[in-house]
Amino acid sequence: MTAARPATRRHTPVLRRLAYRTFYLLPKSVRRRLVRLATPTYTVGAVMLLYNLDHTRLLMLRQPPGHGWGLPAGLLERGERPARAAVRELAEETGIDLDVSDIEPAVPNCVVHTYGRWVDLVFTGRVAPDKVTVTVDGAEVLDAQWWPVDALPPVTVAASRLMAHYRLGPYADYPESARID
Repeated sequence: MTAARPATRRHTPVLRRLAYRTFYLLPKSVRRRLVRLATPTYTVGAVMLLYNLDHTRLLMLRQPPGHGWGLPAGLLERGERPARAAVRELAEETGIDLDVSDIEPAVPNCVVHTYGRWVDLVFTGRVAPDKVTVTVDGAEVLDAQWWPVDALPPVTVAASRLMAHYRLGPYADYPESARID
């Protein structure tokens, strides 16, 4: 059995050491505030990939200005669980009410868009399209339709990049280009 080697100390500039010592002398609330000011913030959204039962059709939405189709999605409310936000947004935008137990995290569940500084938490669900009624308000959502996964309509750039992670949409065959955010 070999003895553990002691950690070696790297040469740290004096000002940097002084800055860290000063930082850790500050009250925790002040330190937290400084970190929040100095680090990038991200907007967090929940997205739903809602398929028919045999996974051949996908529910897509056309929202203003109406130049492409996207997915049911929206921002999380403060303190809201991501899965709850996904079913809430689906209900608000399409009238389809699902329970959190009816959906599951997509793989990958989290897509980080570093260029736009937002994070999408993505969930999947399945329903029988003939058993649900899709309703749109004509303001936030102009239209909602079930599309064959192999013949999707023109998709917005944001939705295209997200969908590429799931081998869907116009970037399905080369998702690596969509991941460059």
